[in-house]
Amino acid sequence: MNVIQVCAAILNQTPLDWIGNESRIREAIALARKEGSSLVCLPELCITGYGCEDAFHSTGVQQNAIQMLERLIPETTGMVVCFGLPVLFQNALFNTVCLVADGEILGFVAKRFLAGDGIHYEPRWFKAWPQGVQSKVKISGQSYPLGDLYFEVGGIRIGFEICEDAWVAARPGAQLALKGIDLILNPSASHFAFGKIRVRERFVLEGSRAFNTTYIYSNLVGNESGRAIYDGGALIASNGVLVKQGPRFSFANVSLTSARINIDATRVNQSRSASFTPHLKDTPDGLVPVTFTWPKPVGAEKAEKKLPAWEVSSCLKEEEFTRAVALGLFDYVRKSKSQGFVVSLSGGADSTAVSCLVALVLQLAVNEIGTDGIQAKLPFLKDKTPDQWSKALMTCVYQASSNSSDTTRNAARIVSKALGADYLEFDVSGLVDAYTKMVGQSLGRGLDWKTDDIALQNIQARVRSPGIWMVANLRNALLLSTSNRSEAAVGYATMDGDTSGGLSPVAGIDKAFLRQWLRWVELQGPESLGPVPALSCVNQQAPTAELRPQENHQTDEDDLMPYPLLDAIEKAAIRDKLAPADVFERMLLEFPIYTRDQLGLWVTRFFRLWCRNQWKRERYAPSFHLDDENLDPKTWCRFPILSGGYEKELQEIQDLLKKDSSE
Repeated sequence: MNVIQVCAAILNQTPLDWIGNESRIREAIALARKEGSSLVCLPELCITGYGCEDAFHSTGVQQNAIQMLERLIPETTGMVVCFGLPVLFQNALFNTVCLVADGEILGFVAKRFLAGDGIHYEPRWFKAWPQGVQSKVKISGQSYPLGDLYFEVGGIRIGFEICEDAWVAARPGAQLALKGIDLILNPSASHFAFGKIRVRERFVLEGSRAFNTTYIYSNLVGNESGRAIYDGGALIASNGVLVKQGPRFSFANVSLTSARINIDATRVNQSRSASFTPHLKDTPDGLVPVTFTWPKPVGAEKAEKKLPAWEVSSCLKEEEFTRAVALGLFDYVRKSKSQGFVVSLSGGADSTAVSCLVALVLQLAVNEIGTDGIQAKLPFLKDKTPDQWSKALMTCVYQASSNSSDTTRNAARIVSKALGADYLEFDVSGLVDAYTKMVGQSLGRGLDWKTDDIALQNIQARVRSPGIWMVANLRNALLLSTSNRSEAAVGYATMDGDTSGGLSPVAGIDKAFLRQWLRWVELQGPESLGPVPALSCVNQQAPTAELRPQENHQTDEDDLMPYPLLDAIEKAAIRDKLAPADVFERMLLEFPIYTRDQLGLWVTRFFRLWCRNQWKRERYAPSFHLDDENLDPKTWCRFPILSGGYEKELQEIQDLLKKDSSE
């Protein structure tokens, strides 16, 4: 019986972190050797990091990558390991995987399909390798195979699908199957999005079934370079059966998912398949053969840690959101070398959600890596006892103006106490009055709410910025902006006010979901952590900016429109690219509770505010990518800062409304 032990390695890498990346790769190989695995699949571009952006074109980056590869080669004695790195060939850069066996480079497989949508810009840096083409590349004076390759290592055939290669219709695996491939390795850098793990499971399972092979999928984990969060989730499948599945959202630097594979069994299944017709040639194209003796697995197979119920049973959006953002924040604070977070806690939903997520960082991390692991990764906590960590990690500041209510002040206090944060209160009324008086005197008139509404609202938000920044500077902490995606879509935010911050963790999430998530945390909470009942003081409020006098009873939805409707318009207009009149028609079907005139007003308002406020979205702090509907103009949703504003298209809605009223 031909049995080998293989593993998929999950790594938390950082772009251009040569020392750290090399250390984590060495750790993965050493762990694999210790547990008896003879084949290790490392993630895509694990040597350089995936998110190097335009630094990929630097000759220094390319040279450092090769040098690291050469230093790592001796670690592969008696093993087969794949390393991801960029390779320059004929003045073009290729995203490659180098297969190394027993201390020798066998060749470089170049990625055939490049990810170029959403947050991916691979075609900006790399060239796609054409199918069926092989060449030679010189590395440190030695010539090695490069291109569309597969390998026969000690009688076992190994092929590759590199991340995007598996997401397309013309998967390389189909051609590899005709060549009698035993193992397909997929080194990936696949960022997290809600429910995406189920798509990966499908292509891994279907690849193993349709290609009659064993399929090994590895991935990055953590906040690698700022915006994208990687969830790990190693997968090993054989002949359509999921053999092993690794954890997601791990706080560990390295984790392995291993399995023992019966090569004879997959070959028998392939031979029994009536549809399998091997591609027979005297001299197979792209085959790199090498002698290698596969070690026999020793002892009982390692039992993988049981996955939590939330991950096995379903992709609950609330659980995924919690764990993705918590891991993203944890890596962001440590990789930016900040010493905690500061939040301007208004007592409303958005700032409460951000504060809650920061508190969950510690709880989730301690559950997995323990107090020693926390102190190793967050050195600023070393001189603190664990019961002091929450206050050291997060400072919440309530900043009251003359229009603030006791309701939000009390909510901010209650939430801060429940989360264990350090809590401060500022009164900015004097600053607001001083600015209002100064500007009014210069203009030669008094300012009042009838004529100067927006200016009087905005000054309250803006004077809150210097003080909160000062706290962040004094504590060497990262100031978190609390704006959400619904607000970003229509510019319902004050630039240099509530948008102030170095990171905007919920700017990719709509308001309706944030409120839903807060209710879930209040009543249920993440698995193994439980609920936070104190959030009821926030959840019972109607969202409000509290910038007008209290007698105005200001609410967000009165200023804008109902949030569920706003989010539906945004999806139709921005995600689905519908024209304004078509958006109006869709809203008529989806929201029959509103009149045609109301919907016409709100759809028109959305498009006008969207166009008018592109400049604000350009200035938002970096945000996390959590789904495939992001509004971030730097990496996802591009739109002109100046435009015609859909005036012609919006007139079509008015014409429809006039036609209806005349009939």
